[in-house]
Amino acid sequence: MLNASHICATNFTYSHYRLTRCLDDVAALGVHWFELWGVAPHLHIDTVQEADLQSLKRELAARELKLACFTPEQCVYPVNIAAENPQQRAYSMNYFHRSLEICESLESPLLFMTPGWGYEDDEPDEARRRAVDALGTLAHSAEKRGVTLVLEVLQPRESNLASTVRELAGLVNEVSSPALDAALDIVGMAVGGDSVTDYLTAFGPKLRHCHFIDGTPAGHLAPGDGSLPLKSYLGALRDGGYNGLLSLEIAGGRYWQEPLAPMRQGIQFLREALA
Repeated sequence: MLNASHICATNFTYSHYRLTRCLDDVAALGVHWFELWGVAPHLHIDTVQEADLQSLKRELAARELKLACFTPEQCVYPVNIAAENPQQRAYSMNYFHRSLEICESLESPLLFMTPGWGYEDDEPDEARRRAVDALGTLAHSAEKRGVTLVLEVLQPRESNLASTVRELAGLVNEVSSPALDAALDIVGMAVGGDSVTDYLTAFGPKLRHCHFIDGTPAGHLAPGDGSLPLKSYLGALRDGGYNGLLSLEIAGGRYWQEPLAPMRQGIQFLREALA
């Protein structure tokens, strides 16, 4: 049964603070699950060393935090698994193979993925084929490491490959790997015109993770700062048997200077709504 123990905090609003400050705040708020956004200065994929990862494991353990998901930055960085340019595509694949190594070191069960994108003035078929090939290769590697990829939609301005639940299900089903499941991003769902029930129907138990945020409908806002019917979404998730985490992917410059307030607001909203 979905309840307050399913709340997951993140570091998405803390990039102007040390990661330890974020971990201290999460622990003080009584949350035990944590999703790590892989971005400088907290954890930069290209430079992080094994000693850094082991130090982070100790920091998490000292606060009784458990890593639920590793989410390397892949929307604003030069990372695109569907890229036409072979050098960019190779870099992107190496980036995610390294991310799988990081998952293994940090004992993260999930690696968060997006589908990439193709040029807007091209037909998307070739870019989609490259995305499917890349996801298949990465899922094979993930399965050997005991990690599961979770794939989300992007908004149409971010990707022309998967911005609806139907398109996302098409990618997941075509790859057809036990190591590739789906994630529900509340804002992506709302912008795409889909519902929680659509996701539960499409994926069932393969719906493994949820970014639970508010929007208008876009934006990655703290619950209560947008206009989405979040309590209705929670009811649908609970009634549909969803048993994954509710991760507060709150983001945006409006929160950078005072990141604790929106995280506390989101946690309080979920605790009250799930009581």
